[in-house]
Amino acid sequence: MTTLDLTPEITCPPTDLWSDEPPLESDLHLQQIILLLTSLDWLWQDKNDYYASGNLTIYYNERQLKKRDFCGPDFFVVLDTEKRPRKSWVVWGEEGKYPNIIIEILSDSTANIDRTTKKNLYQNIFRTPDYFWFDPNTLEFQGFTLMGGQYQPITPNEQGYLWSEQLGLYLGVFENKLRYFTFEGELVPTPSESALQERIAKETAQQEAEKLGRRLRELGINPDEI
Repeated sequence: MTTLDLTPEITCPPTDLWSDEPPLESDLHLQQIILLLTSLDWLWQDKNDYYASGNLTIYYNERQLKKRDFCGPDFFVVLDTEKRPRKSWVVWGEEGKYPNIIIEILSDSTANIDRTTKKNLYQNIFRTPDYFWFDPNTLEFQGFTLMGGQYQPITPNEQGYLWSEQLGLYLGVFENKLRYFTFEGELVPTPSESALQERIAKETAQQEAEKLGRRLRELGINPDEI
């Protein structure tokens, strides 16, 4: 006699999900996200244990899927994970990992949500250690770090930069953009800025060498014999 198996079927939520985010508010938002991504990737070019992305959906529970209540930070970094392309960040497919740092780029339509609803979400559900927001129009910039389960404001240094313990970097406003700075206060360059610095350094060294050569010849000294 055959008996029916009435055990409820256990289903697992999918992990291969496409991001479902609205378009960015403006070119300023796009430029700021690209700047944060490219400069961090350049600084950490030898690291393979982090994931950084922008305007990408973070899926963190099944109820969120059913309600289509999606949440995508403008920029986030997850540490101690595999550096590889993803369609979205699916928490249950990433060993339960949430972002270590989140940055929201404020706009007229999102600023209130970023300061309240999303701040509470990142504090109480994500438990994201570092949370920042930046307004590319007004240059409003604030940061918070998780202490005792609550976000506490980060005190700026003398330059007005805010320290991110998670990144081991300062964040601060430079030429109307949010940028990274080292512990010593040096600006973290983008790849193009780094290339320009190298070119200027080479040209300066060449000019100094030519200047020295002319001076030696004036003194009757052959530079090639030195």
